[in-house]
Amino acid sequence: MIQLTRFNGSEFILNAELIKFIEETPDTVVTLQNGDKVLVKESADEVVERAIKYARSIRLFPELM
Repeated sequence: MIQLTRFNGSEFILNAELIKFIEETPDTVVTLQNGDKVLVKESADEVVERAIKYARSIRLFPELM
């Protein structure tokens, strides 16, 4: 799960595993696997960075920590 910000300033939590793709048009649009689109303040790079950080955090083996 990653925290993102809508353009009205409200924050929400998104399941990063549902992201299909991310576009900058120039605003950042996150398209989910079900076709829903979410417009966010964060850059595409920031969304990707948060998604990668989340993926790594759930896939770490305890003995490697």
